[in-house]
Amino acid sequence: MLPIDIDFSRIKDVLTYDPQAPMIFSSGIFLWLFSAFIIVYVFLQRKYTARLLFVTLFSYYFYYKSSGTYFFLLAIVTITDFLLAQWMERATVRWKRKGLIVLSLAINLGLLAYFKYTNFLGEVFASLMGGTFSALDIFLPVGISFFTFQSLSYTIDVYRKDIKPLTNLLDYAFYVSFFPPLVAGPIVRARDFIPQMRKPLFVSQEMFGRAVFLLMSGLFKKVIISDYISVNFVERIFDNPTLYSGVENLMGVYGYALQIYCDFSGYSDMAIGIALLLGFQFRQNFDSPYKSASITEFWRRWHISLSTWLRDYLYISLGGNRKGKFRQYLNLIITMFLGGLWHGASWNFILWGMFHGVALALHKLWMTIFRTNKGYESHGWRRMFGVILTFHLVCFCWIFFRNVDFQSSINMLNQIFTAFNPQLFPQLVEGYWQVFALMLLGFLLHFAPDKWENGVCNGIIKLPFIGKVLLMLGVIYLVLQMKSTEIQPFIYFQF
Repeated sequence: MLPIDIDFSRIKDVLTYDPQAPMIFSSGIFLWLFSAFIIVYVFLQRKYTARLLFVTLFSYYFYYKSSGTYFFLLAIVTITDFLLAQWMERATVRWKRKGLIVLSLAINLGLLAYFKYTNFLGEVFASLMGGTFSALDIFLPVGISFFTFQSLSYTIDVYRKDIKPLTNLLDYAFYVSFFPPLVAGPIVRARDFIPQMRKPLFVSQEMFGRAVFLLMSGLFKKVIISDYISVNFVERIFDNPTLYSGVENLMGVYGYALQIYCDFSGYSDMAIGIALLLGFQFRQNFDSPYKSASITEFWRRWHISLSTWLRDYLYISLGGNRKGKFRQYLNLIITMFLGGLWHGASWNFILWGMFHGVALALHKLWMTIFRTNKGYESHGWRRMFGVILTFHLVCFCWIFFRNVDFQSSINMLNQIFTAFNPQLFPQLVEGYWQVFALMLLGFLLHFAPDKWENGVCNGIIKLPFIGKVLLMLGVIYLVLQMKSTEIQPFIYFQF
């Protein structure tokens, strides 16, 4: 029998929160832990309450590994909104129901405002008053924007009487903390998720095959494309735009457009795929957004869970399109202004949101004046022109989203329009050929016909079970090899 030496200090390091390496789906430690998790999960498939409790505890641990001790915020949001929804259901007087939903909004948005916007608002107030503001040392918990919006969708739906409140605190804790969408979305609606919770665990061959496909595509987009082109090209351009020619800056903007898409959609794909492995079905969150022929269509394809949340709970609450054209345009701008602020406490996010709000309003005005079809209904050369125009409009807005200050964005645009120097392009491609090869591959895959993606997905679905398992293990092995520095062995066999 081989003697075994266990490094308990290493075990402690793996199991405790590391602020320098928070746990995400593409990290080696998550893939190891999830492998153990799924074994216990399958063992508890017929024990509904035990399975919900186990997943909830694992979700809290997952959030602890992502944000440290701030997992208590999940408990605060869970308990308060669960009780407020219960009281709302029992309230017979309208003003009491209104008071309770206002309290829910105050708690959720108050937490969000404190952790995310305190320093930003302090600086704005100080500049208006002519004083100075010393930034507070406030840690921003990962995913707070997502789980507060998710919980708010529940209390607002209960207030509107679209759903009945849950009567079991464990069920609601499971919904709010469910780990696949917890830290980076998608934002899952209670009306879609709650009916699936206490159903028998069932993962069909189609669900399993689609999960494998989503995990493969998500890991490829996030780890191979997004992370690589970000570190090796995009960050260098955006950090010092004046050091590079206009053509280099333009390629940097194109690279960032692909990077942010692959980052957001890749993580969403992994979340949806992991949920499928656990028997839960989420709606699609990204639908090839750069294929859009108008800015309106773009927001039907980009971060769908967020755009529909803003539409249903903010835009419609402001009046939507029910109070005349001017109010509709104003409501669009306000909604996107707040949507930009949701992304981060900075003027660049606000400006980005305002650009999109104005663009949406102008597109609505264009369709009203010329009585044209919606962009996504166009065909042929008109659609091609619309796609090119929309893509470059979105890229223009990404410049202000990515740069932390307005001057850097102006510098980048100035380089593009006054110092383009196209003759440097061959030299640029030669120096960054790996980056450009990945960018070309990424855009080709993005703009490929949907039937190609469906064909690959259906091909994986048709594989025998063992084929799917081996394919998924192969992808996990590849990622572990790329992430090998993140996790070192803590069990040593002495020969």
